[in-house]
Amino acid sequence: MAEAVTNTPVNIYFESNPNPNTLKFVVNFMLVPEGTNFDYPAPERATNSELAQELFTFPFVKGVFVMSNFITVSKDEATDWEEVRDGIKEHIKAYLESGKLAVNLSQPYAEEKKAEVAKAPVSDLDENIKGILDEYIRPAVEQDGGAIDFHSFEDGKVKVVLQGACSGCPSSTLTLKAGIENLLKRMVPEVQEVEAING
Repeated sequence: MAEAVTNTPVNIYFESNPNPNTLKFVVNFMLVPEGTNFDYPAPERATNSELAQELFTFPFVKGVFVMSNFITVSKDEATDWEEVRDGIKEHIKAYLESGKLAVNLSQPYAEEKKAEVAKAPVSDLDENIKGILDEYIRPAVEQDGGAIDFHSFEDGKVKVVLQGACSGCPSSTLTLKAGIENLLKRMVPEVQEVEAING
């Protein structure tokens, strides 16, 4: 399913995004099934990803996020991407060329896979909000190396979970308020506010 085919050449390029401390490494094949993502904000969470565990051995790596055909790596403030990005790229390339999986899907995910996130939408209004997020917001967020998930809607407030490049991004508050909140208020009159919570 998400297996790297050993005779397929592995091509990787990197893309910057609005978060200066993250870089998106894009691969020429799917790493995990469409619609799933795996967020590793710490090494102990990466129980089902040997690749993430290896990336955490770089002292500057602070987070790894795997989705579709890309891996978003978060670094510390002090490190310059210019100095380390090629090393990360080569490490990912060598790992995938060996035919190993980016994420072992048969192994449990240490984090209760988005335990709090993705409470199933409970009402038509929840479904409507989730649909708008999926259609209008998710593609742009994924383009930037992150993910957004609907969490809940209560008393006029929509709670979303930001992951990958969006988590801790300086411009995510602006995106949240100016972009997502305005769009939802316009399309769903019941929405008064949007708030990001930690996944």
